[in-house]
Amino acid sequence: MDHYEQFRSNIDAHPSGAPKSEYIGEILRLLFTPEEIAVAVHLSFKLKKLEDIAKLAATGVEAAGTLLESMVDKAVIYSRTKEGSREYALLPTIPGLFEFPFMKGGGAPVHEKLGVLWEKYHQESLGGAFAGNPTPLTRIVPVEKSVSGMTKIHTYDDVKSIIGNAEFIALTNCACRVSVGKCDKPLDVCIIFDSMGRFLAERGHAREASRAEALKVLDRSEEAGLVHSSNNTAGKAQVICNCCPCCCTILRGRTELDHPHAFAPSRFVATVNETDCTGCGICAEERCPVGAAEMIEGIASVTAEKCIGCGLCISGCPVSAIEFKDRVNSVETPKSNQELLLKVLSEKGKLEAFMKNTGA
Repeated sequence: MDHYEQFRSNIDAHPSGAPKSEYIGEILRLLFTPEEIAVAVHLSFKLKKLEDIAKLAATGVEAAGTLLESMVDKAVIYSRTKEGSREYALLPTIPGLFEFPFMKGGGAPVHEKLGVLWEKYHQESLGGAFAGNPTPLTRIVPVEKSVSGMTKIHTYDDVKSIIGNAEFIALTNCACRVSVGKCDKPLDVCIIFDSMGRFLAERGHAREASRAEALKVLDRSEEAGLVHSSNNTAGKAQVICNCCPCCCTILRGRTELDHPHAFAPSRFVATVNETDCTGCGICAEERCPVGAAEMIEGIASVTAEKCIGCGLCISGCPVSAIEFKDRVNSVETPKSNQELLLKVLSEKGKLEAFMKNTGA
């Protein structure tokens, strides 16, 4: 097994997956030099000290450090400093190897090649590997206007609360729209929190943002008809993506790959007050990203089974004829990232491989 295939096998232990394919092989060869990958195969999803990695790679500490820092600068591995010691770890395919190299805006020939390869890989196998089986890694968070005034809103259903609870906020480009480029929706609307946000900001792939600026991003995203999504937990959020249905990996799992567990819908479903509806068609023609809203004999109608609970139809309705109701038989959101990780690993049959990868 060569180093590139060994590395792919290592990251495939993560719930996001990295199925074997000619495309991922080409991607890894674009992201890592042969010298870098020879060191990277000794990383795991658990942070390791530089000295330990150098020993495993049978190379000098200085040489290993130079290669590791090169990979960190490209944002293809993760790093942090703890108690004065530099530590390194693997990144998953999503979010990580796919998104981070595009966050500076792309435009170089290597980005064009990567965009084509990631697209082929997504269609062939990665989109299905990332989807839940059945528990998804991501979920939809409703836009703020659509839930204002409701009394049953949890903190993790409220985008303002998610931002308010963050210790560090970073703002960067949507890698999906940079890579796929099928629409002209806003790019600089990807919000990443805490340790990962700090890492990306330190390495120039994102920038630190204030809470006020992050809240303005939400407003811009809602106005542009973008869907808020986040990690599928009731604990601290790691990210708020603002997704379009034509470019974004998360939504395209449903809109293109038709995977029922591509993401978890919010716990709400939109319903139309037919008496108030004026038949303008904005919800069906401009706002709904998944085709759940349609016009029937001049009146809007929402198919509950298709509705993802994003609230864009509600915030876009000029006469407030649409509202949220609790979704029937909604699935309970995992309480923490650790609970989500263990649940998804078990469902995908990867728990043993992941534990081996982390040395647990």
